[in-house]
Amino acid sequence: MSRYAMVIVTRSCIGCQSCTVACKIHNNLPVDMIYNPVTTVGPSGVFPNLHLVHIPLLCMHCENAPCMDACPTGASQRREDGIVWVDEKKCVGCKSCVMACPYGARVSNHEKGTVQKCDFCFDRVDKGNVPRCVQTCHQKARIFGDLDDETSEVFKLVNGEHVVRLLDELGTEPRVFYTHGLEGQI
Repeated sequence: MSRYAMVIVTRSCIGCQSCTVACKIHNNLPVDMIYNPVTTVGPSGVFPNLHLVHIPLLCMHCENAPCMDACPTGASQRREDGIVWVDEKKCVGCKSCVMACPYGARVSNHEKGTVQKCDFCFDRVDKGNVPRCVQTCHQKARIFGDLDDETSEVFKLVNGEHVVRLLDELGTEPRVFYTHGLEGQI
């Protein structure tokens, strides 16, 4: 069984928002909903050597997902491959999971009365494709794959580069990793 994860190569992200737009289109999201924002930090440095860091954010697909523990109906679930998702048929829109998520990755859909989030485009992954945000990133700043496959780029990056996970100290064991330049930025 695969254990899916994503690596964000921050030095490659130029903040173009292509991933955000692709995600909105693929998931047919209302105008006010975003699963996949890109935050810009900076500028930092001393003129003329200034730089910005762009940090794509999304659901971290945590191994120890507090959103799942908070969900009273069992709508927040994890697949065997580690993808955390929301079963909209079970979701009552109580927002307990929204409050429990330390990453702010869940959004309320007022039209449907449910909570939604990034699900790594599992409809695409199940067909052998990568999530839409990965496919759309022309800078190749997003890498998706199996943490247990020693030949995958994700495995090589997580085990060979200096990577960080957001709010790692919380023990949620996020499956989204970031490389290069985040130390001291978040």
